[in-house]
Formats: sequence, structure tokens, C-alpha cells
Amino acid sequence: MGIVVIGAVFVDIKGYPYAQYIPGGRNVGNVIQVHGGVSRNIAEDIGNISLHPIFLSLSDHTGTGTDVLDRLEEHGVNTKYMQRTEDGLGTWLAVFDNNGDVVASISKRPDLSEVTALIREKGDEIFSQADSVALEIDMEEDVLDLVFTYAEKYNIEVYAAVSNMSIAMERRNYLKRVGCLVCNLQEAEMYFAHHLDGLSTPELTEVLAMLVKKARIRRMVITLGNEGAVYIGDEEAGSIEAPRVDVIDTTGAGDAFFAGVVIGLTYGKSLREAAVIGTRLAGSVISTKENTCPAYLPEEFGLEETA
Repeated sequence: MGIVVIGAVFVDIKGYPYAQYIPGGRNVGNVIQVHGGVSRNIAEDIGNISLHPIFLSLSDHTGTGTDVLDRLEEHGVNTKYMQRTEDGLGTWLAVFDNNGDVVASISKRPDLSEVTALIREKGDEIFSQADSVALEIDMEEDVLDLVFTYAEKYNIEVYAAVSNMSIAMERRNYLKRVGCLVCNLQEAEMYFAHHLDGLSTPELTEVLAMLVKKARIRRMVITLGNEGAVYIGDEEAGSIEAPRVDVIDTTGAGDAFFAGVVIGLTYGKSLREAAVIGTRLAGSVISTKENTCPAYLPEEFGLEETA
């Protein structure tokens, strides 16, 4: 049936300076509006590899809401279960510096209670044929309870990304049940309450292997920005380098990386192979302003049997 992705859709309003960015000053530049949100990006990234994910989310009744649905469908995302509600879309306002990094942002999150109602009503229909589940672990606990109940009922893996580590830290019991957790180094420092900056990659891998085992997390991948990523599992641990690309906008790179890991693990790749797919997708995102990766064929990642 496909990978089930669960989460919110945002409209991203993004500002880029023409000249050197001046903190606290007036900056002349370009302002664009694009569809965003961690889960939406993940769904589109998976769809761009012709893997037809199922997206459980919300839109609204505006023209923007229609555009969101149309674009997802154009990119191969199954929107059958998406609901249209009054407050279905979130908003993210962000300003970027000359390195493509966010220097200021404000966000408004939508009410996802309709997603909870949808899973209660159609959970068996949705999850009985799912290949895996991808979600943000800092989602509402009633959604997580339902998802893990159905995932365990149908013996499918749940893969977790992080959008707010402060909230994710309150979800430790759920994290012990995920097939893999993906986060960045700063988020890992917060979660483990352990200083990790300044370590060499081999030292970092060794320390993280100990921390992950102690936390009873089955598998974890920690992104290191332009230094690549570290992966920790029951039977394998190591690191991979990031591809060298021209950075335009780092937004969505983490989402693309997570999508690649989920794709790899769902369709039989090792943790290292899945992380390599993640770095490839992330590298393709940061060289554009579109938030999501370009189209690929499953065969390009050795995924012939899923096409």
C-alpha cells in the first residue's frame, strides 16, 4: 500500500536578503511563499521517488488549501484520507541569512484533532496494508497512542522525526517503540543531556552508541550538517560523509534526509544504506528553494521491487 506519513501542512513564507544580512536591521530581498511542514515535505519527498505514500493530514477550504492537495497529488502522494477543515493549515514565517540558514522565525500550528478522529474511524483500513509509518514524535499523544496501537497490531515499523525536541523529550516511552529515530546533533545533545560538540566523528560514534543503548532506542541516525551523519543500530554503527553541494536554502534538508532513511529501512536496506539515501536526498534539497527533493526512480536506490 505504501508508507503512511502523518502530520501537519504549513504554508512557508520565506525571506532572502539580496545583500549581506543585517541582524535587527532593514533588509531588502526576495519573499516567497511555498508549501511546507515537516510531514508534508516528507510525504512529497517519498512521492518524488514514485513510492506513492499515504498522507494523513489536513488542508483548508481556501484556494491555498486546494493548491496543497493538487501539488501533493502531482508528486504522487495519496491524499485520499486528507481532511479539509477551517483551521487545517499552519503558517511558518522565516528569514534567512546569506548562508541559507534561518535567523528568525514564527510559526502557527494547525489543530490536528480531525486526524485523530480519522484514525479512530479508519485505522484498520489504513494500517492493515501499510508498509511502514513516518511521523513527528512530538505530535499530540492521542495520535501517537492510536498509531502505535495499530502499528503493533499489524506488525509495521514506526519511524520518528523531531520538530521540537523539548516536546520529544517527554515522549521517551514512545521512542523506545520506534524502528528508528532521526535527529540532528543539537537535538541529540538535548535528549541525552550530554555534551557532544567538538568530538571527532569516531569519538562521537562511540559515545552515541553508548547513549543510544542506555536509552533503549533500537536505531538512531544523527545528522551532522555538512559533516554527514552518524548511525547507530543493534548490529551496526558508523558514519557517512555528506555530498558537497552549493547551499541555497537548508530548509527541508532534514526532512529529505529522514524520508531517505525511512525509504531505505522500509524496503530492506541496511541502516548505513538507508542513511546514504538520506544524505543523497538532503543534498539535492539544499541546492534549491523548493523544500523537497527532485524526482528520482526507485531503481536509482536499488528499490526495484517497490516500483
